[in-house]
Amino acid sequence: MVIFCMFFSKTKKKTDPIISLESFEACEKPLEKSLEDGSQAFLDSMLSIAQSINLKVYKFKELQVATDNFSTSNHIKGSVYRGVINGDFAAIKKVHGDVSKEIQLLNKVYHSNLIRLSGVCINDGNWYLVYEYAANGTLSDWIFNRDDSGKYLSWKDRIRIALDVATGLNYLHSFTNPPHVHKDLKTSNVLLDGDFRAKITNFAMARSTEGREGEFALTRHIVGTKGYMAPEYLENGLVSTKLDVYAFGVLLLEVITGKEATAFYSDEHNNLADRLSNVVENGKEGLKHLIEPSMLENYPAELAVVVVQLINSCLKQNPTARPAMDEIVQSFSRILTSSSTWDLSSNMSWSQTSTGSS
Repeated sequence: MVIFCMFFSKTKKKTDPIISLESFEACEKPLEKSLEDGSQAFLDSMLSIAQSINLKVYKFKELQVATDNFSTSNHIKGSVYRGVINGDFAAIKKVHGDVSKEIQLLNKVYHSNLIRLSGVCINDGNWYLVYEYAANGTLSDWIFNRDDSGKYLSWKDRIRIALDVATGLNYLHSFTNPPHVHKDLKTSNVLLDGDFRAKITNFAMARSTEGREGEFALTRHIVGTKGYMAPEYLENGLVSTKLDVYAFGVLLLEVITGKEATAFYSDEHNNLADRLSNVVENGKEGLKHLIEPSMLENYPAELAVVVVQLINSCLKQNPTARPAMDEIVQSFSRILTSSSTWDLSSNMSWSQTSTGSS
C-alpha cells in the first residue's frame, strides 16, 4: 500500500480521508481518541445510525460466543474472524476508526456481487463489522497460490469471476444514486463464495463521484495500492469511475497471468498498456508467455486474445479512452457464453478420446 499526498489550489469541498486498508489500524483515527476527547455522543450517534438503517447491532458477548472468543482456529486473515451466528457462518472484522460512511454505503447497496453487511458492534472503542461469509476466501489466494494445495481456477472460472466483478462495479457506477467509485479494487478485495461467485469487499475508500457524467472530481489525498492506481489519479488526483476501470484491467491481467501487477513494471516500462501491445499485435503467438502456466494452454486462444485486447483498453493512459463498466459487462457476458461452449466441446472431445483409447 502506498500513500501519496498532493495539494491543489482548487479542490472540491469533499476530500478523501487518508486511509490505508492494509494498515488500517495505524492510519485511521481510533475511536479511543474520540472518546478521550469527550465524544461519547459520537459513539452513540453511530449506534443510532446503525439502528436507523435496520442493521442489527450485536452485543460484544454475542460475537465472543460466535467466534469462540476470537480463537486462533477461527482466525481468517488480518483482523477478520469466522463466526457462527444463528447457525450460519459469518465473517467478523475488527476495525479501529470511524467506518460510518462504509456502513451507510453498504446499507444502501444490495447486489449479489457486493459483500453484504449484516450487522455491527462497538466495544471498547473498536468497531466489529459482521459480513456474509465467503467460503473460498480471496481471489488473490487462488491466483497467486504457490503451495501445491490444489487451488486452481479454470479458464471458465476466471472469466465468470471477471464478469461478477465487472457486474458489481457496474452496479456501483450506474445503479447507485449518486454513483460511487470503489477506489481500491484488487484481488485481495474480491471474495469467492462456496460456488466461486465473486463479491467485492472493503469499501472503506469508496466515495461518490461528483459532477455530471464525464466530469472528474479532484482529491488532495492520493491513496491506493501500487500497480492499481490509474495515472490520472496518481499524478493529478482526478477521481471518476474510470479509476475502477483501470484497476479492473490490472486485476484481470493478474487473473489470466497468475502474476502480481508489480511484476509487469520496470524502470523502463511503467505503462502496462505498452507492455501488452506486443501481445495484442501478435495475437495467439503472444499469449504463450503471458497466460497462467498452470492452465497448460487449456484455454480458447481466440477468446484469450479478446480478453487481452479488453485489458489493454482498460489500461489506456487517457481515462476517456477506457470503456465504461457496462460495456465491459456486455463483453464479458459474450466471452463467458463462448467460453462455456468451448468448455463443453473440450470435455466432449476428451471423453471421446478416453473412450476410444480404452
